[in-house]
Amino acid sequence: MQAVILVGGEGTRLRPLTSLHPKPVIQLVDRPFMVFMLEWLRGHGVDDVVLSCGFLPTKIEEALGDGSALGIRLRYVTEPEPRGTAGALKYAEDLLEDRFLMLNGDVLTDVDVSAQLRQHEATGAVGTLGLVPVEDPSAYGLVLTRDGGEVTGFLEKPGHDELVGIDEYLISAGIYVLERAVLDRIEPDRNVSIEREVWPALVGNGLYGFAARDAYWLDIGTPQRYLDGTFDIVDGNVRTAVLDRLGEGSLAVDGGATLEGRVLGPGVVGAGTRVGTGSSVGPQVVLGRGVEVGRGTRIERAVVLDGAVVGAGCELRDCIVGPGARIGDRTVVRELAMVGEGAVVGDDCVLAAGMKLFPGVELPDGAVKF
Repeated sequence: MQAVILVGGEGTRLRPLTSLHPKPVIQLVDRPFMVFMLEWLRGHGVDDVVLSCGFLPTKIEEALGDGSALGIRLRYVTEPEPRGTAGALKYAEDLLEDRFLMLNGDVLTDVDVSAQLRQHEATGAVGTLGLVPVEDPSAYGLVLTRDGGEVTGFLEKPGHDELVGIDEYLISAGIYVLERAVLDRIEPDRNVSIEREVWPALVGNGLYGFAARDAYWLDIGTPQRYLDGTFDIVDGNVRTAVLDRLGEGSLAVDGGATLEGRVLGPGVVGAGTRVGTGSSVGPQVVLGRGVEVGRGTRIERAVVLDGAVVGAGCELRDCIVGPGARIGDRTVVRELAMVGEGAVVGDDCVLAAGMKLFPGVELPDGAVKF
């Protein structure tokens, strides 16, 4: 089975994590985010994947290679300019087979794609949209279906009055099974939205929805969702290969790590990481490779990526610290604050309320106290 994954966006909402690296290859727990998608698809028989790139495509290819390490074939195409979701698909047309999957490249999920494919075949659909239920549809576009799954229409960010009589709020999961005939509906060499231009034209012409009601699904495009996805992986709320690594107490500690303080799962501690005496790490913490945590520091519900250094007497909670960053002694980082790659925060600072420190920026001692 073949899949094309759209990975052309700049991931602006996740900056500074995505300031220097494209979102598909930023680290999520212990591997590039895209690896989770590729492992999930491989489990459903996908062995040929085309990545449709835009932002920093070379870094994506450098990180993922030809796919052989994952047991799949990986190929890359790069749009000459942004062409929208359908335009990007059209640009990859020469590499696509008669039936294929199309996916948005920012979703962490365990949707049963095999069941979606079976429904697609049984209905004789031209396109089958993977759908997931939500409780509050106000921030999404709803997909309306009748019994049997045929799509009857769409509601974009509906108001309360528009929801009267709708029993279940289903939104697109960004997972589509498509026949090659869909490509004939996309004009070449221009910006085309598959959601706004192609799907509406297919209503009544072979467009179906597959409701994945029991699946896990999350768009990791914001700092809060990045953390939510991290914690859901280590908690086992989404089925991934990380679960195979977690030992007693739902904790994975790689070789060469030195734990002089207390470390509680669920969580992951990378190779060569050192946690100082009197420190308390966890629950729900990921420490990357070669991280240094000073004495008496408290870290909870946080991600500290490869090579970062956290000083003594610090408090990190609900935050993200980028690779190679340095946090001074007695500094507090909390409330979705983010410290970019290689940034330096001096002693006795307080970063909170979603503050973002971009790569390479340096704050002197006591410079910021939210």
